[in-house]
Amino acid sequence: MAKLKPWEVSDELRAVIEPLVPQRQRRFRHPGRKRLDDRLALQGILFVLHTGIAWEHLPQELGYGSGMTCWRRLAEWNASGVWQRLHEVLLDRLRAADALDFSRAAVDSSQIRALKGGRRPARPRSIEGGPAASIT
Repeated sequence: MAKLKPWEVSDELRAVIEPLVPQRQRRFRHPGRKRLDDRLALQGILFVLHTGIAWEHLPQELGYGSGMTCWRRLAEWNASGVWQRLHEVLLDRLRAADALDFSRAAVDSSQIRALKGGRRPARPRSIEGGPAASIT
């Protein structure tokens, strides 16, 4: 079996992701252009994120669609909660396999919300004076 590149989606991973991705039905009357396969769009997203290239520079030769198509799919999936659900599913699978190593884990405020928070600072006092005296 050939080793997959980091942005290529295996059949096993596709089976995990497929139920999480919302299915869009084509319109009957004006169907428009056929939608790019979700697996190809995901591979395009992973390619851009892995390599760090700009979305508009995604090579068409790879067959992952245009950079804008992948970017729109990323935004669409983000809005529908696909990434959060995928994160939870993959963490559950790793926990079940006892494959998580928390020895190098870090928690910061971007991951864990501070529910009680700190004291709110007092409202800053204005340094401007009142209205100027009328000279008329």
